Amino acid sequence: MSTPETPPTGGDDPGRGLSGVQRAGVVLGGLAVLLIVFVVLRGNDDNGSPSSSSAQQTTAASSGADPTTSDPSTGSTSTSTSTSTPTASTGSTSTATTPEPAVQTVRVVNGQPAGGIKTISYTKGDQVRLKVVSDTADEIHVHGYDLKKDVTAGGSVEFDFEATIEGRFEVELENAGTQIAMLEVDPS
Repeated sequence: MSTPETPPTGGDDPGRGLSGVQRAGVVLGGLAVLLIVFVVLRGNDDNGSPSSSSAQQTTAASSGADPTTSDPSTGSTSTSTSTSTPTASTGSTSTATTPEPAVQTVRVVNGQPAGGIKTISYTKGDQVRLKVVSDTADEIHVHGYDLKKDVTAGGSVEFDFEATIEGRFEVELENAGTQIAMLEVDPS
């Protein structure tokens, strides 16, 4: 048997330490572990709010949901919109989930509601947005809520209020005594 001319590097030789490559591997592995621990434990910024990177990941994950819903009992479909905008001071995102409700328009032609008396339905707590366009000058009165506004001939008026009272309420040309719409507020 012959003896090797150079002893093996590393290994079990008690007189030798780790080679340069082995030391570099241990240092890089340790740095990788520290980096992972830092990222995992860094759940909050200095100001206590979630970090912007995790908030953006949460927003991106939640934006994959289908915003369209259907109500089979009424046959209607509604769509909610969600937007994310960064804020300048913290870099975090805020989400707006409630779109502004559509304005329901009632048209008055020759002192009568065009197309007949329209029923406008809301749920208690909703924002009522009602517009009356009239070719007749009169006072528009929303009964139950006791809201009144004068409309000029060829003009329009808008009502914007929270539906706080449940029930069915006439909307009428007050002076003519003509009902032009029915406001229906269902329990929430």
